Amino acid sequence: MSTATAARPSKPAGFTGKAANYIDERTSISGAVSFLGRKIFPDHWSFMLGEVALYSFIAILLSGTFLTFFFEPSMVEVSYEGSYAPLKGIHMSAAYASSLDISFDIRGGLLMRQIHHWAALLFVAAIGLHMLRVFFTGAFRKPREINWVIGFVLFILAMAEGFTGYSLPDDLLSGNGLAIINGMVKGIPVIGTWIGFLLFGGAFPGLEIVPRLFVLHIMLLPAILIAMLGLHLVLLLINKHTQFAGPGRTNDNVVGAPIMPVFAAKAGGFFFLVFGVIALIASTFTVNPIWNYGPYDPSPVSAGTQPDWYIGFADGALRLIPPHLETELWGMTFTWYIIIPMAILLVFILLVAIYPFIEAWVTGDKREHHILDRPRNAPTRTAIGAAGVTFYAVMWAAASSDLIATHFELSLNQVTHALQAMWVFGPIVAYILTKRIAIGLQKKDREILLHGFESGRIVRKPGGEFIEVHQPLDEYEAFRIASFESYEPVKVRPNAQGKITAGTRLRAAVTRWFFDDRIAPVTNKEIEAAKHDEH
Repeated sequence: MSTATAARPSKPAGFTGKAANYIDERTSISGAVSFLGRKIFPDHWSFMLGEVALYSFIAILLSGTFLTFFFEPSMVEVSYEGSYAPLKGIHMSAAYASSLDISFDIRGGLLMRQIHHWAALLFVAAIGLHMLRVFFTGAFRKPREINWVIGFVLFILAMAEGFTGYSLPDDLLSGNGLAIINGMVKGIPVIGTWIGFLLFGGAFPGLEIVPRLFVLHIMLLPAILIAMLGLHLVLLLINKHTQFAGPGRTNDNVVGAPIMPVFAAKAGGFFFLVFGVIALIASTFTVNPIWNYGPYDPSPVSAGTQPDWYIGFADGALRLIPPHLETELWGMTFTWYIIIPMAILLVFILLVAIYPFIEAWVTGDKREHHILDRPRNAPTRTAIGAAGVTFYAVMWAAASSDLIATHFELSLNQVTHALQAMWVFGPIVAYILTKRIAIGLQKKDREILLHGFESGRIVRKPGGEFIEVHQPLDEYEAFRIASFESYEPVKVRPNAQGKITAGTRLRAAVTRWFFDDRIAPVTNKEIEAAKHDEH
């Protein structure tokens, strides 16, 4: 009797233990918890950008749920009778009237509106900065190419969520944004007009656009976004986490803190910090004061209206293309000043999405990479990134060309021409300067690694010669500087059939462009020779 009793496994005592055991027997969740508990996250401030994006998205979901209870997605015309006196008796859509009610008559409504808007701005900004960190450090390389594409899709979805969100109130600003989209859609040859009628439910502005945007904003886009975000996090857990080079840090060994309990505690505190900052900004800084704009009326032409910053690049591209570029063919008008910027934006977006695969083809590297690059050690990639950021920034600035002209008392034509020149030559200049700076920093690192830091201490040698004593690097700093890979240009060689194909020539030319002016890592023989010379 006692032997049988002793052989039985002990059961958790208390209601909590029994409930946990009940759930684990039916879901085997303890294995997942054990796996998550062993997952290591490196300690570096740049990894917090992804966390900021995740936590701001949670703030968006919480505040958006509150707003959904009171917003009326309808274009039916009503007479406003709310608390905001300047608009009393004005005819407007039910969507705009309910937005005013949320701002002035619902307790806590204005705070929730502003939390929702500021969190959306922070969400897109954090994703963008996170992707820049991933790009410049080479974190997109194998096995994370798919995760880069997923992250880029998240960025596009976030912009779509933002656009559909600030288009819902049906105020003058959002109506102008929809008018721009309507014009871009109508500029697509053959099918543009029909797409516009389908989207707006008739002639612009139509009576169906707000209800349709509402469905997209609260159902379809969030569902896709949450699914993609979950897949992104799952791949993050499956793949080893990236980390910067240092002693003890290899492709097979991640140095940092485990999720349970260290990282979980830090992440929980950081979530409340991010949410608190969003709430503080929302309670002190006004964003999107729709009551100042009034309801949308397509008849007056308003100036000085700009979309949110993350959509501004599309508006800027339209402003940068010269006007009157039209062609009459087959009874149709091809509006090239709309088609050309749309094509440029699509090509730009596609190149960003597939860049990991382009670089993998150039390098021919099939290995897994878990150690991050310092941007200076990949000068061509860093220069390409700087050129892309400059290209985007000029379009973003062009969306405010009218405000730049009025604030600085300049000619609008002069501002536009200057931005057009920057759009063409700015990325080229940024590429050249960034690459030269990165190579210069590599040369400086090489000198420091061989001879140490300049200490500023001057010593006179027995022969009367004055020299400066250099301070040697510590182990961590030396490892961090010396640890990087150097690729060589591919040589043109015939294939198994003895032929040199066009693809082989193209890849060889591209690799020369990427790596011909590289700086090779310092070898142990060079370090020993430098020490011998110092002695």
